[in-house]
Amino acid sequence: MLSEVLMVSAPGKVILHGEHAVVHGKVALAVALNLRTFLRLQPHSNGKVGLSLPNIGVKRDWDVARFQLLDTSFLEQDDITAPIPEQVEKLKEVADFPEDCAINERLAVLAFLYLYLSICRKQRTLPSLDIMVWSELPTGAGLGSSAAYSVCLAAALLTACEEIPNPLRDGDGISRWTEKDLELINKWAFRGERVIHGNPSGVDNAVSTWGGALRYQKGQISSLKRPPALKILLTNTKVPRSTKALVASVRNRLIKFPEIVAPLLTSIDAIALECERVLGEMAVDPALEQYLVLEELIDMNQHHLNALGVGHASLDRLCQVTMAHGLHSKLTGAGGGGCGITLLKPDVEQLAVEATKQALTGCGFDCWETSIGAPGVSVHLATSLDTPIRQVLDGL
Repeated sequence: MLSEVLMVSAPGKVILHGEHAVVHGKVALAVALNLRTFLRLQPHSNGKVGLSLPNIGVKRDWDVARFQLLDTSFLEQDDITAPIPEQVEKLKEVADFPEDCAINERLAVLAFLYLYLSICRKQRTLPSLDIMVWSELPTGAGLGSSAAYSVCLAAALLTACEEIPNPLRDGDGISRWTEKDLELINKWAFRGERVIHGNPSGVDNAVSTWGGALRYQKGQISSLKRPPALKILLTNTKVPRSTKALVASVRNRLIKFPEIVAPLLTSIDAIALECERVLGEMAVDPALEQYLVLEELIDMNQHHLNALGVGHASLDRLCQVTMAHGLHSKLTGAGGGGCGITLLKPDVEQLAVEATKQALTGCGFDCWETSIGAPGVSVHLATSLDTPIRQVLDGL
């Protein structure tokens, strides 16, 4: 068991192209978002295991001795990639939730307990430690916040229990694990995601683990050549939406108007494939002309998504505001509100960016200037327990 403080971070994600079409077997491109979740693991000897999640107001601890007495054989699952309902029910008993505990708090705690007990049960004694996780990602906005949480937990616990080595060497400020170790991190993170979401696609945790850009189609995930990190504005309209309801509405529209909607889905697929081609070129030799193509693809995809019925007045407003400043935007994720992304070409002046951010904020939206194509899960030098987030970010 490692004795030093461990600091880990993992990125969120956005869908660049392929929303809704991916449900019908088309290609989706998912990219790592450089708004990150951070985890600090502090080993100690006080006989407690603690979890602190300041973003959602969770602060819990449990006696390690109590966990040590548990029969954790219920966690054995061979090659099964998901915790079964019986395991989750037993974890609820272990968690000992107060009656007024919110659902997001319950799910976050259950994912932690599942990963802690499953990964650490191979140790002679369960480790005593404190874990704090905080994030720049808003929850419930379709930006992969739960996946980044699960990836951070998996990476930290596997490293602390020496299931994988700590890749950080003397003199390093930041480092990443080997491909083999990343595969193990991703496997466990997916299990954590299953606790939270039941039946996720696996895209979010894969993007958070490997970073860069990924291609997803019919359950198959592959990495793209990493293009230069693309600068974007990420805007949260703060309009709530139901992904399930939006997916169902597109399916109904396809059934009602098959000869209209099927070509839209095919066209969205073609947009994703063209974007993949352009990103491949940019990985070798980026040029301004390629950004112009990306802008055209963004505009076309946004129109298609509106035609599918997943637009929203807030997203229309977002596109109008950014277009007034010469910038191109589209929704990302399920639509119906939620978030949008705006591409920032290298030649865009910062004054225009600031004016756009101010206008979007004036609409009541939250807005971040960030990038996509960010690095995946990473381990950082933790010089002290009060290392500011910004100091960590400066090392990315």
